[in-house]
Amino acid sequence: MANNKMLVEERSREVANFLVGRLLPFRKKRQVGPFTFIDHMGPGTLRPGHYSDVDQHPHIGLSTLTYLFEGFVEHRDSSGHHQIMGPGDVGFMTAGKGVTHTERTPANLRDGREIRSHGYQIWVALPVEKEEMEPTFQYIPAEKLPQWQEGPLDITLVAGEGFGQTSPLKVYSPLFMVDVRARQAGKLDIKGQLQGEIAIVVVKGRVKDEEDTIEAGQMLISKTEDECQLEMAEGTQLLLFGGAPLPEPRYMYWNFVSSRKERLEEAKKDWENKRFPKISGDDTYIPLPG
Repeated sequence: MANNKMLVEERSREVANFLVGRLLPFRKKRQVGPFTFIDHMGPGTLRPGHYSDVDQHPHIGLSTLTYLFEGFVEHRDSSGHHQIMGPGDVGFMTAGKGVTHTERTPANLRDGREIRSHGYQIWVALPVEKEEMEPTFQYIPAEKLPQWQEGPLDITLVAGEGFGQTSPLKVYSPLFMVDVRARQAGKLDIKGQLQGEIAIVVVKGRVKDEEDTIEAGQMLISKTEDECQLEMAEGTQLLLFGGAPLPEPRYMYWNFVSSRKERLEEAKKDWENKRFPKISGDDTYIPLPG
């Protein structure tokens, strides 16, 4: 392994009846570009009595990006947004100064069926000047994202800029998120196509990067932009994340991200004292952890 690279293994935990593998943050690397948190949800099957229910909880100082391969998630937030997201869609909630939201299996699917579910939730830290902005929510359906082929590879630009394309999703700092799927074995040349730190997440299959082989459930981080070519086995799927690092360090506590430690303390007190905005008609409440 080269000195400018790190290999990360998913760490599993259970969230809302669902097995989740966490890739970021970890001890030696807190961020990749502006990305501060990456959870791999599934793949798994949701069954009656065990559908996904993430009750009302808060965020500050970040944007949450939800991207699914299978299944559906129903989003509601305290700014009044309501959206059901399916495979290939992008949901992008920017918390700014403070928002609460829920994520649930849609009501129309809770009819006793089993539901396959698989995807990622990613947190993107906001630049200092945007940390206290008004909350917003964007929804981009799958068919609106830039999609193209390079030989045996199918490529989708989910967010930001890369490969000469620009996603319609509005982001707040230079970044990229790219979904690459290999119909047959092939090579992905990323030299000059992506700017900033690069994380290569193997969703399924395997990829070879010079001397390193990366398997499903692993993430390879390159701290420079000198990644050149990735050899993808047939059936492999990759997510590429990254971008320009934010100039200031970021601090995290639970669902809060900020450039100021004292802001995290304010947010903790506000949530404990029920001062965050609420979702209309929803009285659920997830307390601060232990």
